[in-house]
Amino acid sequence: MNQNINSILAILGGIFLAMQGGFNAQLGVQLRNPLMASLVAFFFSMVFALLVVLLSLKSFPKTSILFDIPKYLWFTGAFFSVVGICLYYYTIPKLGISTMISLGLFGQLLFSTIAGHHGWFGMPQEPMEIKRILGVVAMCIGIFLIKKS
Repeated sequence: MNQNINSILAILGGIFLAMQGGFNAQLGVQLRNPLMASLVAFFFSMVFALLVVLLSLKSFPKTSILFDIPKYLWFTGAFFSVVGICLYYYTIPKLGISTMISLGLFGQLLFSTIAGHHGWFGMPQEPMEIKRILGVVAMCIGIFLIKKS
């Protein structure tokens, strides 16, 4: 796929994440429990993912590959996902969706910039350059403008 299509898919992914945050925050308010909303969301996410995997999987990974995967990789992503999503569902009704999503995106941008600079998680190193620092500063200014009443 070319980079333009990948960029469009990334933007759509961001739109879908903002939408799910809004819907599931509403569910958390209705249930009076953002943790319950997270449980419901993750349950149905598992059901949908299972359906997609069953419909698209050509072959199951070999047992040796499964056993070679470090144990922590089986659960750490899920743990951080649950904590992050629960924080979204809890804070969206209190801050508003645009403020919460912009602050959440800032957290992602800040962390990913640092992680990319150091090459954490086995990813390619992306040196901290002035344009990256200016991008983070521009995001801060954007958040300030979104939050300003």
